[in-house]
Amino acid sequence: MKTKHYILIMGFFVSLSVQGQEPWSLDRCIAYAREHATEVRRQTLEQEQKHADYRTALLDFLPSVSAEVNGQYSWGRNIDPETNTYNNVTTFNNYYALGASVTLFDGGATWNAFQQARLDRASAQSAIAKASDDKAMSVMEKYVDAVYTRRTIALAEEKLSDSKALLMKTRRMFDLGEKSRPDVVQVESQVAEDEYNLLHQRNLADKALADLKTAMNYPTDDTLLVAGLPVDVAAAAMLPANRHACDSLMQSGYFLADRPAVAVAEAAAERARLAWKIQRAALLPKLTLSGGVATNYYKNLTAGGQAEGFGSQFRNNMGEYIYMTLSIPIFNASSWNKVRRAKTDWQEAQLDVANARRKQHDDALQAVLDYRGYAREVEQLQRKAASDSLAHHLSSRKYEEGMLSVFDLHTASQTLLQSRLLLLQSEMMLALKARLVNYYVNGKL
Repeated sequence: MKTKHYILIMGFFVSLSVQGQEPWSLDRCIAYAREHATEVRRQTLEQEQKHADYRTALLDFLPSVSAEVNGQYSWGRNIDPETNTYNNVTTFNNYYALGASVTLFDGGATWNAFQQARLDRASAQSAIAKASDDKAMSVMEKYVDAVYTRRTIALAEEKLSDSKALLMKTRRMFDLGEKSRPDVVQVESQVAEDEYNLLHQRNLADKALADLKTAMNYPTDDTLLVAGLPVDVAAAAMLPANRHACDSLMQSGYFLADRPAVAVAEAAAERARLAWKIQRAALLPKLTLSGGVATNYYKNLTAGGQAEGFGSQFRNNMGEYIYMTLSIPIFNASSWNKVRRAKTDWQEAQLDVANARRKQHDDALQAVLDYRGYAREVEQLQRKAASDSLAHHLSSRKYEEGMLSVFDLHTASQTLLQSRLLLLQSEMMLALKARLVNYYVNGKL
């Protein structure tokens, strides 16, 4: 008994926590998904790396500086650095050098690499926006499925309740001799079918909710309640109804031209163009200016360790140098192939930009057309559902008066249920397309 009471108390508190939770709207789900999506986080890390790459490319314009310290211990036959003749002595030689080198001309490779890094830094935000919008669209579709399946449960429960009430009424009429035993059995079969449909809809709702949690990266063990979706059928009249009108709106700039997907494709094309110029620079001469200072310390260990002091030799042996290097590539088959490959990549990236623009145009146009289409469907299905509801009511009255069979009443009931399901589905799709149209018009989901 104590265990049973404990389970009941725990179930009571769990039900209170579920009832007290505020339902999640679509905007809240999208905001949560954007904040916790791994795709958006990955693009944010890429943005930080692009900033570091930009600073590195900027530093490439500065001269490269290097220092060298060398200590050498030699014995046997070697060259005496004092007389520059061969001898057979043991010596110690210490060498110091400091040099710098700067590229005067490299065919624009360094400059184009800097341009490329700056472009990557600027386009990183577009990549984040694209990942965020892609995640928002995915969540939006899953959210609509979750809301739809939850609302179908209410329709299935209502259908089951009506069937059970019809079963009780049919049994009473059977007791009074007004209905036959097959009529009762047929209604019992209808109740069993409705119970199965309710169970099936609940399973679909659980799966849709699990898919929504996955898309949001939401903890699967936590409770998530979804709110409804506002559907404004009258607002559809403000949108264009045909392809020609939509094309005119797009050409006049009513729809924003630069969505993140297009911006990312344009940045990729520009990056490919700069990469082609960088590869082409490898075929041009390269001019480098270098200079430095060097000194050394020498000691003949065979001669009893007698040598001029370290400081004196460090100053007296010091020398400076400066030189220029001109490197001219004559033939390198791999370099020519890399240039051709880079140019082909640039041309393919330009095709990707055209495809991205065309896809954006077609998606925006299709969203508008779908929105108007679903708006008209909702208006028609509302009238059909009202008519089917009246027909079902009249069929029920005829059934009670013995003027209609159980099969005909079941047909009318199924027709009403299908009308309500179609209406609900069209309303959900209308709400989804409304968000998409708003995205293509205002740039916000």
